[in-house]
Amino acid sequence: MTTLVGRPSVALLVVDMQNGVLAAAYDRDRVVTAVATLVDKARDAGVEVVWVQHNDEELVSGTESWQYVPELVRRDSEPLVQKAYGDSFEDTELEAVLAARGIGWLFVAGAQTDVCIRSTLHGAIARGYDATLVGDAHTTEDLSRFGAPSPDKVIAHTNLYWRHHTAPGRTAGTVDTADIDFAANSRA
Repeated sequence: MTTLVGRPSVALLVVDMQNGVLAAAYDRDRVVTAVATLVDKARDAGVEVVWVQHNDEELVSGTESWQYVPELVRRDSEPLVQKAYGDSFEDTELEAVLAARGIGWLFVAGAQTDVCIRSTLHGAIARGYDATLVGDAHTTEDLSRFGAPSPDKVIAHTNLYWRHHTAPGRTAGTVDTADIDFAANSRA
C-alpha cells in the first residue's frame, strides 16, 4: 500500500504517446490499441486518466510530432502534465495533480520503455506511490544499432524487472491490459 496518507485513489498515467515518440516505436499499433483500451476501462470505472506530454528540441510544443497520436483523445477534464525529463515527476506539476485527486496508486503505460517509463516508475516508488506497469501497453524504439538489446527484449526485461520489484510498504508489479479491473483495484 502507498505510504502517502489520505491517497486511496487509483489513476492511469499515460506517458508520451506522441507522434514523434511513436514514429519508430516497436509494435506501435498494438500498443496504441492497448493504451486506448486502458483509457476506456479507466473512464468506465471512474478512474482518473492523467496524461503526460514530453517537450524538448525534437518534440517542440505545438508541432505535429509533439501532439498525442490521433487514436488517443484526451478529455478536457483529464489533467495534462508537461515534462522535459524522463521522470514524469521531475520539475512538473504531476505530484500536485495527483495529490489534489487523492491518488496514491499509478498504473503506468506509454513510451519509451527504457527512458520515460522506467524513470517514471522509479520516481513514483521513490515518492511513496504504488506503481504498476501495464506490461503490454508500453513500447520503445529500436536502439540496437547503438548496442542496446532489441525492443522486444527491452520490453520483456522491463516487465520482468518490474514484476519482481519491491519497495517497503508499497505495491509494485506488472499486469496486462486484459487483467486490469480498475473498479476492483480502487481503494476509494
